[in-house]
Amino acid sequence: MTVESVKGKSNRLRENETRLANLYEEYYDRIAHYVYVRIGDRKEAEDIASEVFLRALQSIKSYEEQGVPMQAWLFTIAHNQVVDHLRKATKYRTVPIDDVEIPVDTDPADTAEMSITIESVKKSMQNLTEEQRKVIRLKVFGGLTSREVAGAMKKNDGAVREMQRAALERLRQLLGPNMMRGY
Repeated sequence: MTVESVKGKSNRLRENETRLANLYEEYYDRIAHYVYVRIGDRKEAEDIASEVFLRALQSIKSYEEQGVPMQAWLFTIAHNQVVDHLRKATKYRTVPIDDVEIPVDTDPADTAEMSITIESVKKSMQNLTEEQRKVIRLKVFGGLTSREVAGAMKKNDGAVREMQRAALERLRQLLGPNMMRGY
């Protein structure tokens, strides 16, 4: 190995570490939200989001961009962490009463309606394919672009847009057009 190739790897490693640090600032909240939507526990979602960046940092030496943005790689790690978490989770879990968050300024009727809507969407999403659910989770709850979702799923942009279109169409059928305004 030549001195130049060692310097090149060292520079690439520093660049990747800097990019990862910048992505932490920009994507931590998105990843935590993506995880939260999947597991339903805010504190655990934040822990998993932190673990995503820790794992990314531990693997940064072997990271090579191959047409997939680094943020898509992070969401792939997040997806894998969620799968691991759900595998380990017990069938029933309890939430300490102190952890229940009640919005202060929210009308109880609005809160109840929002809860019903969320449950309806969760149930309806079970009628989608796993790939369609993943696209919706990454796009809507993770806030990724089609290109970023494509990178995370190892698909092309067109395939992702088509899966999203089909998923939203199916959700419109299941939920009715009034509930799906804006999508």
